[in-house]
Amino acid sequence: MTSSLHPSQRPHELADHRAGASALPTHDTLLARLEGLAHAFNRHDADAVLSFFAEDCVMELPQGPDPWGRRCVGRAAVHAGVSARFAGLPDVHYGNVAHCVVGQLGISRWTVSGTTPAGESVCADGCDFYFFDAQARVTRKDSYWKIVQKPSMETQPT
Repeated sequence: MTSSLHPSQRPHELADHRAGASALPTHDTLLARLEGLAHAFNRHDADAVLSFFAEDCVMELPQGPDPWGRRCVGRAAVHAGVSARFAGLPDVHYGNVAHCVVGQLGISRWTVSGTTPAGESVCADGCDFYFFDAQARVTRKDSYWKIVQKPSMETQPT
């Protein structure tokens, strides 16, 4: 299921922060969750990836018909989105991974590489913003990739 909520209509991002700081997971806990997510993605294990997500999760993919890309709402839709990534780049790998945690926000920076079923090589830097709830489950994953353009004859220096 995709949604066309405007970014200002994302109550799930704020709800867990109102619960009180004492119930929030630690920096080290969230860092371990980010590392686990990266490993699950590199194993191409959609079920393992989903084990990190809350029931009412949202995932925003970098490409799609809206300014935010394509939004998947709920575990089934997120599972389908993750599975589509693995199908679209069967040998996908996230390398050069680095993580950062600020409050309940986790950021993963990486270089994605792989080959499409049509044989096109993909390599781009990107990052994910992960929002966590009080149980250290992902409530929202927002992904960004650099747009890599092949040089054309018009843009090459003479």
